[in-house]
Amino acid sequence: MPGPGSHDDCTTLLGKHRIAFYSRMGEGPQTVRLFFSPGRVNLFGGHLDYNGGPVMPTAIDRGTFLAIRPREDGVIHLQSRLDSQGLEFVLGQEPRTKSGRWVDYPVGVIRELLTHWNAGGAARPVCGLDILYGGNLPVGAGLSSSASICVGTAFALNEVWQLGLDRRSQVQCALDAEREFVGVQCGIMDPFAIGLAKPGHLLWLDCKDESFEHLPIDFEELSIVVANSGVQRELAAGEFNKRVMQCSQAFEAMKKHVPGAKCMRDVDPASFEEHRSELEPVLEKRATHVVAEVVRTFAARQALVDGDYERLGQFMTETHRSLRDNFEVSSPELDLLVEAALEVDGCYGSRLTGAGFGGCTVIMAHPDAVSEVAAHVRKRYSAEKGWMPDVEVFHGDEGPREVSL
Repeated sequence: MPGPGSHDDCTTLLGKHRIAFYSRMGEGPQTVRLFFSPGRVNLFGGHLDYNGGPVMPTAIDRGTFLAIRPREDGVIHLQSRLDSQGLEFVLGQEPRTKSGRWVDYPVGVIRELLTHWNAGGAARPVCGLDILYGGNLPVGAGLSSSASICVGTAFALNEVWQLGLDRRSQVQCALDAEREFVGVQCGIMDPFAIGLAKPGHLLWLDCKDESFEHLPIDFEELSIVVANSGVQRELAAGEFNKRVMQCSQAFEAMKKHVPGAKCMRDVDPASFEEHRSELEPVLEKRATHVVAEVVRTFAARQALVDGDYERLGQFMTETHRSLRDNFEVSSPELDLLVEAALEVDGCYGSRLTGAGFGGCTVIMAHPDAVSEVAAHVRKRYSAEKGWMPDVEVFHGDEGPREVSL
């Protein structure tokens, strides 16, 4: 079953996006180029990326649309179909501080790309651009809309400006934009999952040394379903940074007991059990999740390789419980979505995805059970919360690319 990221549907949606571009930006002599950048769901390794642990995300066939047209006056004009207020600035006079709006993400990437361009001593100056953003990825739902925008911007502008950056450099620009300009102390997982995507595979990413490989997933036996709670993640940015700080504090207390440890991932279960009483209660809870999740993620990898989806699902559900109880990033709405999915035969497992505090859950189920899972989750959630959640099958994606109509 083709999803919105499939060739035919993506082409149709981008065609509509191009029409919207002309409506917003007007006609012009230059050709409008179209780009797509996917979102992602993370199946394993919840909150491990900034702790140096392993993660297993996959890009999905929903994402960000970019329509770009060169300008001759050196002006960057940013607009979004989700916001009536855009931004204009002249190259060389980029905003120096964040505004707290969506434009911070592309502005941060543009700043990073120009830094690379200036450092390279390129002879040809970059041109101004009209850029319209849109897409079919829910914003604030935990599907990494921010990284989708950042990686997509880095990829598209690298193509339009002919900067010659390889994919890893584009990913790094996207990551630095979020960390340095937007101010979210995120790990490497989201931009890597999007920028290094391979269809039909999960990305196994070791966030300690940035090594990665692609693990095949059998979609004849396993479907990835995403349920949207409809709860926006207003607390996510501040609470996310707080969790980063708490994990750092826990590691500072633990590292003296683990010679050579560089990050929380290096704290082995035996050492943690021996010295956990030295931590303040809240730090002990955060560290309990991280230490167990590292072990669980390696075990989940083996279950995937073995094709043991029952065991894989059990690990996924255990992760949700730990994120709920030890990391305290769940919500009643997310817990209800997980609980409802698990009540259906053929559901292997479920957990919140993304930072938490709202957004989505991811469900692993046998393809034959997907319809029943979706119907039951919608029925229970609407009965208890008074709102009908979106429950959709998400397919994999090949990563950011230019699309020709």
